[in-house]
Amino acid sequence: MGFTSLQFVFFVPIVFGLYWTIPVRWRNLLLLAASYYFYMTWNYRFGALLFATTFIDWMLGMQIEKSVSPKKKKLFVALSLISNLGCLAAFKYTAFLYNTFEWTRSEISGMNPHYMEALIIPVGLSFYVFHSLSYIIDISRGKIKAETNFGTFALFVSFFPQLVAGPIARFGELGVQFREEKKWNTEQFLSGCRLVLWGYFKKIVIADRLATIVNPVFENPETYNGLTLFIAGIFFTVQVYCDFSGYSDIAAGVARFFGYELKLNWRRPLLSKSLHEFWGRNHISMTSWFRDYLYISLGGSRVAYPRWLLNLFLVFLISGLWHGASWTFVVWGALHGIVYIVEIVLKDKLRIPFGGWIYLFLFHSLALIAFRAQSFTDLTTIYHHIFSFHWSAEVSYTELTAIADRLPVVLSFVGIACLFAYELREEHRWLSTIPKMKTVWRPLFYTLLFVSLFTIGEFSANEFIYFHF
Repeated sequence: MGFTSLQFVFFVPIVFGLYWTIPVRWRNLLLLAASYYFYMTWNYRFGALLFATTFIDWMLGMQIEKSVSPKKKKLFVALSLISNLGCLAAFKYTAFLYNTFEWTRSEISGMNPHYMEALIIPVGLSFYVFHSLSYIIDISRGKIKAETNFGTFALFVSFFPQLVAGPIARFGELGVQFREEKKWNTEQFLSGCRLVLWGYFKKIVIADRLATIVNPVFENPETYNGLTLFIAGIFFTVQVYCDFSGYSDIAAGVARFFGYELKLNWRRPLLSKSLHEFWGRNHISMTSWFRDYLYISLGGSRVAYPRWLLNLFLVFLISGLWHGASWTFVVWGALHGIVYIVEIVLKDKLRIPFGGWIYLFLFHSLALIAFRAQSFTDLTTIYHHIFSFHWSAEVSYTELTAIADRLPVVLSFVGIACLFAYELREEHRWLSTIPKMKTVWRPLFYTLLFVSLFTIGEFSANEFIYFHF
C-alpha cells in the first residue's frame, strides 16, 4: 500500500475517523494495528521480521538500562547491532558481496562467474533498523530511558507514516509523543493537509512526470547523446528530490492528522551554495544519524587531522552503501566524500559567491548519475558520453522528443519552475506580508495544486524511489 495508491486514500480517513472517536486508551493500539496492516500489505512475512527485531531491541533496551556493568551494557548493544545489521546484511548485501567475490574470482582464474539473484528486501528495512539502533545507542549513552511499554516502543518503530522511507526517527523526539494524550488541533490538521497536498504535487506532478523522460534514458544510456544524458541527470536531480521530499511531506502531514510531529527532513537543499551547506539541508534525519552514531563513534573531529578527514570520507562511503548494494552507490558516496574534504582543505581559498549554487547543482547532478545508473558498466558509459563533450543540441532535442511529446517536456519545465519559485519564496519569505495571504491567496494556491494533480499529474510511475532502500 503506497502513499499514491487508492487503497491508501481510503485507509487514512478510516484510521483518522476511528482515532478521534475511540477512547484515548485505545488510540495507540489502533495506530499500532494500522501500522502493521499498512506494512504487511506489501508482504505479510515482512510483519514477522519487523515484530521480531522490535521485540529483541525492546528487551535489550531494558537490559542495558538495568545493567551496572559496562561490559554487560556493551554486550547487549553488540547483540542489538548483530541482530539489526545482520538482518540488513542478510537481505540487502548478501547478493552484492557474493557477486563481488564471484567477479573477483573470475577475473583472477578466468572462469565464468556464477552470479546470485538479489533477495527480496523487506520494504523500509534500512529505515526501521536505524530507528531501533538509535534507541539502543541512546539508552547506552544515557540520553533516554528505556521504554517499558512494548506497545509504545513497537509503535515508535512501526508508525506507518514514516515506517517505509523515513524520516529516520529518534525515540527522544517521536517515541515520547506516544506517551502523551493528543487533543484535536484544527490548525495542526490544516497544516498537515497543506503538507500532504504539496507532497503529492511534488511526487505526482513533478517527480513522476520527470520519470517518464529520465527512465528511458538511463535504461539504455549507450544509445543517447552526451547532452541528452546530462539533461537526464539534471532532471533526475529534481526528480529524486521531489520524490523523496514529497514522501517526507506526505508522511509529516499524515502524522499531524493524529497530532504527531515528525523530524524536519529537508530544508531546500537545491538552493545550497556548497556541499557543506547542502548536507546541512538534505535528508537531515539520515545525515544527523550518521553524524551522531557513526562519525562520533569513529572519533569525529577529536582525532589527528588526517584521521578526521578519513572519518569524514568513511561516513560518506558507508552512507552511499546504505542507499544501495551496488558499486555505483559506493562511487556516489565517494564523490561526495572527496568534494566535501576538498571544500575543507580549500576553505580559505575557495570563494564562489554567485556561482556557488551553480557549482553545487552541477556537481550534485553529475554525482547523482552514479546514484541512478543501473550498473557500473552503465555508469562508465554515461560519464564517457558526457565528458567526451561530443554534444549536439539538435540530436539531443530529437532524442528527447522521441521519448515524450513536447507537452510533457514543457510540463516538466513548468513543474521545475513552480518548485524553485515556491522554495525561493520560503527561503526569503517573499509575499508573506501580502494582505489576505492566509484567507484568500493561500487557499487559492492549494486549490490550484489539488486541481493540477488530476489535470497534469502523471499516474503511471507510482512507486517512491526510496522504497528500494
